[in-house]
Amino acid sequence: MASAVIHMAVASEINKVLKRDYDKLIIGSIAPDIAKIIGEDKLRSHFLVTRENDNNIPNIDVFLSAYKKYLYDDFVMGYFIHLYTDYLWFKYFVPEFYDKITIKKLDGTSFKCTKDMASTYIYNDYTNINIDIIDQYELNLKIFYGELPKIEPIISEIPMNKLDLLIEKMGLIIKNTTVHKAYIFNLDNINNFIKTAIELTLAKIKEIEKEE
Repeated sequence: MASAVIHMAVASEINKVLKRDYDKLIIGSIAPDIAKIIGEDKLRSHFLVTRENDNNIPNIDVFLSAYKKYLYDDFVMGYFIHLYTDYLWFKYFVPEFYDKITIKKLDGTSFKCTKDMASTYIYNDYTNINIDIIDQYELNLKIFYGELPKIEPIISEIPMNKLDLLIEKMGLIIKNTTVHKAYIFNLDNINNFIKTAIELTLAKIKEIEKEE
């Protein structure tokens, strides 16, 4: 899945248009990832619908059937932005870098590996570029150092009473840097994805609004 910092960057830029409560929207934009922090799979939190869905693409229609009427809520909107970003990430972005057994490196070379190995390379890159993304998009990180805002317990697919654990964990991740490793992605790749995700997610939101 796209990293939490990528999710925050997409949500932050989208909020420049939506002008919602920043803290609640940003928390919503990382909330689905609470599943891995509490040791659960992301079947429910990411609306994968069934365990047979091994492509990690959220079912946006299932989410909207349950929560479309709550998109006025800033946290729920942030949650939707997360899911739609993951939808775009897994459906369009990741396939450009590896198929079932091949992974591409920035120097143009490629090598065969398992999907799990490819995922390891991708997740290593997350920590390499998090700080660059935070700086470039001037992300406001105050939610990780202040009091958690009151959030209505609308979404039942995650334990809303454990959001403080998510904020604590994400705060630690953002603070930590890592020794740079060989990149698969570079910042241009990520910026292109973020730009595309912003445009397509805003278009989807407008489409939803027209349906109401």
